[in-house]
Amino acid sequence: MAENLEESLRTFLEKGKEWERKPTNIPGVFILKLPSYKGLSRRLSVEINPVDVSGNPTKRRGLVIRDAAELKELKGIISEEKLERLMATIDRVNPPLKGKPAAKKEADIIEV
Repeated sequence: MAENLEESLRTFLEKGKEWERKPTNIPGVFILKLPSYKGLSRRLSVEINPVDVSGNPTKRRGLVIRDAAELKELKGIISEEKLERLMATIDRVNPPLKGKPAAKKEADIIEV
């Protein structure tokens, strides 16, 4: 399975378009192809983006994670107890959200 994943990712890195987003079999987790930038060659990253009932991203751009060290740092931030209290307070202060229309379904996914 790991070889299939690596092969799929290599193919996407070589043949995917810049900024193309591919869904995975993990809801809300996408693979994003980043273009070359300031001496860095093109590369893949993970995008975390909430999904609708069809499995499509609900935001234009989610949280982009470029490497394992960044993921580890973000895990620490997200697990912070104060962040959860802050978000609960923001939810109480903000006006209620209106329903959003469903986005179109993406077919081709990367199996993780």
